[in-house]
Amino acid sequence: MKSVIAAILGLSFFFVLPITHARIDVEAFADEGKFLDLKVSPDGVHLAATVPAEDRTFLAILHRESRQLVSSYRLPKNSHIADFWWANDERVLISLADSFGSRDYPTATGELAGMNIDGSKQELLVGWRVIEQKAGTNIKSRKEEMVFAWPVDMLPDDKNHVLIGVSPFEGDAHTRVERMNVYTGRRTPVTRVPVPKADFVTDNAGVVRFAVGSHADNQSKLYYRAGNKAEWELVNDQADSRRIETPLGFSPDNRVAYLRVSQPMGTDSIVAWDIASRERRDVARDPVVDPWPIRHDGAGYPVGAAFFHGKARTTMFDENSDDARILKMLEASLPSHDISITSASRDGSLKIVLATSDVDPGSFYLLDAGNKKMEFLLARRDRIDPEKMSPLRSVSLKARDGLELHGYLTLPRGGDSQLPAVILPHGGPFGIFDHWQFDPDVQLLAAAGYAVLQVNFRGSGNYGRAFREAGARQWGLTMQDDLTDATRWLAAEGIADPARICIYGASYGAYAALMGVAKEPELYRCAVGYVGVYDLPRMRREDMKNGASAKTWLHDWIGEDATTLAAVSPNRLASHIKVPVLLAAGGEDVVAPMEHSRLMEQALKKAGVPVETLYYPNEGHGFYSPAHRAAFYGKLLEFLERHIGTQSDETRE
Repeated sequence: MKSVIAAILGLSFFFVLPITHARIDVEAFADEGKFLDLKVSPDGVHLAATVPAEDRTFLAILHRESRQLVSSYRLPKNSHIADFWWANDERVLISLADSFGSRDYPTATGELAGMNIDGSKQELLVGWRVIEQKAGTNIKSRKEEMVFAWPVDMLPDDKNHVLIGVSPFEGDAHTRVERMNVYTGRRTPVTRVPVPKADFVTDNAGVVRFAVGSHADNQSKLYYRAGNKAEWELVNDQADSRRIETPLGFSPDNRVAYLRVSQPMGTDSIVAWDIASRERRDVARDPVVDPWPIRHDGAGYPVGAAFFHGKARTTMFDENSDDARILKMLEASLPSHDISITSASRDGSLKIVLATSDVDPGSFYLLDAGNKKMEFLLARRDRIDPEKMSPLRSVSLKARDGLELHGYLTLPRGGDSQLPAVILPHGGPFGIFDHWQFDPDVQLLAAAGYAVLQVNFRGSGNYGRAFREAGARQWGLTMQDDLTDATRWLAAEGIADPARICIYGASYGAYAALMGVAKEPELYRCAVGYVGVYDLPRMRREDMKNGASAKTWLHDWIGEDATTLAAVSPNRLASHIKVPVLLAAGGEDVVAPMEHSRLMEQALKKAGVPVETLYYPNEGHGFYSPAHRAAFYGKLLEFLERHIGTQSDETRE
């Protein structure tokens, strides 16, 4: 596959000597890898793959049998591919994205482009950068629009059209569904729905049957209709039922619709809704964690759900189905991996299987379902050796108020007690959660000799709505206490040396790291904040500009009293911090602007706190450049070694 990559990039790459830190190839962890996603064409003849480069993403079309490069789609600098789909045997539909940083995946711009497998007819079909073009009849076939578009249904029986959702950028506008020609971009209206910000679900005949959205109050509303000529019917209003119901799709015979249902208490469930009788029955639920992700077959039907409580466990909606049989076969072949099917040929005989784990960033396989044969295709990140990585261990503990917390502990190979440790809070924070997956930060730190604890503090996703909502307006308060309690638990268990614990995070995790050393000045020996926000009143003012829904969200989840927010802003508490700090940020970050880091730096210096920085003016919410990521990793490891080290204080002296 290396020759394929060289051809795509035009031999424009170069090799550098690896940056190492005490036997660690830092660049291997900073390298995003050779491939991101891989999908097979409907006729099974070709493969489409996304290939990351430093400042853009390429789409490569390969002949499946020969693995030879057929063509590629090259994007301009700082442009990426959010996702892609086979529109038919010869054409791929591409969702474009801009790079705001590695902490958030490249953000989709709402633009859709198309390309034939031979590289011809590369067209921007819909979006704000489309140039007006006139056909021979002087009718505008495409026009520049400030809209966000995304595929709703690829219409496998119609090779020329797909259904897309279209939403204006401005305000809380009502979305609509349109039928779009995948070659010309010409669109015709299909339906509108009486709720803004809607997502749509079609049945297996390509008829739009569900829409779910909300008004400025952010209360979810689910609408259903029986067919193209039927009126929309409100079937769930969160304001009345207190449930959030999200449609997932239909059974192959269209008789059953699957809904994800979130209750005020307890975990979410998957419900089968009989279309004719309106009867409901639970088909998947776990007492501890929510169903995520939803498992689909190659044709896109929802067939099961995964539950991440430790390694993922999958529940199939029909345990006797062909899909359940295939999944069981795959899990038996790769027992230490989480298995998903990313795509399939039209007849279902060929399937692309993605296998991931806590130590494997992901490997793609080609399954010949008829002959029950599976062939390895490629690894996402071939510089990572799973055999040398450290497994994640699921842990549980009690917060000070009795709330049960769950997370993951990763230990360096050969160590299990009195270790230097890093507490690694996730970003988000609301609805985001750490789960059993490969994480380069975790593996880098474990390889360097550190125990790493990831705890899903209240406000995190995956543990029911009540657990998530328990974090509302708790920045620096009970959410922070959960991290404190987890840190003390790690020391009390004898795993961490209490004199050698640091806290490091990105985005919200960076806030939590700095708030941790401000609130608990004796607990940690250092803190690292990467692309963080440190001034909550400032963050609130910045985010208030994003419309009525954003204002409601800020009111509900962050709070609105400036004095209260200032009291839990790390840059206002710099005098409480007694340990060294490392800050890293990007000048093009629109999620956590660099000004937050600069103000934090100034406050620390004024308070006499040792502070080091790493700023890149051309980076965003996380560093895209592998060289910049490697430089940050190198500085991170050097900083940790000086302050908590992989040896005891006595040994270092």
